[in-house]
Amino acid sequence: MAQDLCQLTATEVVKLTRSGELKVEDYAKALIARVEERDPVVHAWAYFNPSIILESARKLDAIPAEKRGPLHGVAVGIKDVIYTKDMPTQQYSPIYKDDHPELDASVVLSLRAMGALIFGKTHTTEFATCQKGPPTCNPHDSTRTAGGSSSGSGAAVGDFQVPLALGTQTGGSTIRPASYNGVYALKPTWNGISREGLKMYSITCDTVGLYSRSIEDLELLCEIFNLQDDVPPPSASLSLTGAKFGFVKTHVWPKAEPSLLQLWEEAKAYLVEAGAEVEEVKLPEIFDNLGTWHRNILHMEGYSSFLGDYLQSPELLDPWVTKHAANEGKTTRKEQLQALDEIAKLRPVIDEIASKYTCLVTPSVTGEAPKLEEPLRFTGDASFNLMWTVLHLPVVNIPGFKGPNGMPIGLSLVAPRYHEQDLLRTSHAVKDVFAKGGWKL
Repeated sequence: MAQDLCQLTATEVVKLTRSGELKVEDYAKALIARVEERDPVVHAWAYFNPSIILESARKLDAIPAEKRGPLHGVAVGIKDVIYTKDMPTQQYSPIYKDDHPELDASVVLSLRAMGALIFGKTHTTEFATCQKGPPTCNPHDSTRTAGGSSSGSGAAVGDFQVPLALGTQTGGSTIRPASYNGVYALKPTWNGISREGLKMYSITCDTVGLYSRSIEDLELLCEIFNLQDDVPPPSASLSLTGAKFGFVKTHVWPKAEPSLLQLWEEAKAYLVEAGAEVEEVKLPEIFDNLGTWHRNILHMEGYSSFLGDYLQSPELLDPWVTKHAANEGKTTRKEQLQALDEIAKLRPVIDEIASKYTCLVTPSVTGEAPKLEEPLRFTGDASFNLMWTVLHLPVVNIPGFKGPNGMPIGLSLVAPRYHEQDLLRTSHAVKDVFAKGGWKL
């Protein structure tokens, strides 16, 4: 029974806890047992305190049925760059070891108000910036990375330790771990969810990300966070007959591994078989500059974001953070302004291109999760994610495919800005088609 409780989606948990069929405390005990069994292998949690969890669960059980919120009792993991009033926020940095800000980030405040059970803090790279990974391993193969920087969030959801988790994305830190761990994730439109109370890296790129094991759960979260399209999509399911998908390789396509090349063609064939049209989309050449522009923005915004940490404790910073804080790359203000201005021009252009299709399809990753190698513990290549992040578009990772080593590989669906509801409606139809790729949640 405990194992069954761990496998519940958030939507299923809400139905049971709001009706009184399931006590939040019993649900929490089942998840705690799962974490205690698995975390010695997976290492998803930077902070995990069963006493706090059970105390919160009992308080939720005491709420009258008519006052229970839309996330009543649902366990949520919180990436450890997001402030939580009753748990430390350590940011995988020795500077902030055991640091306790004693306030909730806006996103956590909303979750609590909706009845969520804040379950713990998940591992991240230092300040959600670095290539060097935390101790987290992939739950499907402990010799491989869970991705980064939202390493623990992706692994905890993929390992059935929680049904939901928060991540962040500045480059590929939500979508890439989702692919590696074989789960769904939504990187919403930039600033669609408040970033108040997060450790800032790049004000232009930082975005709160959402992990789940079902599209229904992502829809529930979108409703809670008011991620609503101006024109709501039809309530009827999307028919793939006549739907049109634009497959976008982007300028980093040479990084695609053989496993990605194969599933790329499989995905197109599956959609055509289901009645859809597919078309390869070649973006205007100016989009090839987005990698350089994204890098220049991160260099200069990291230059200001990490200044205080650098001045206070330079000897404790990871060299990757120091690289930004000291502007070792010597990025100029002219280059920063060019990047900001040129990307701003491209956002309405990509919106217009995306609007011509049911959605765009693009890689989530270059291939399977790479092997962990000490001391770097590299969290994987984010090249396929960067342009969508800096363009501020909503992206959903759809699991379904697996590589030659049996590891999950996802593909991303992309829509124009603030079209989350339409994107998730499309995701419902596409997930069943991509499930032919062999990966099972």
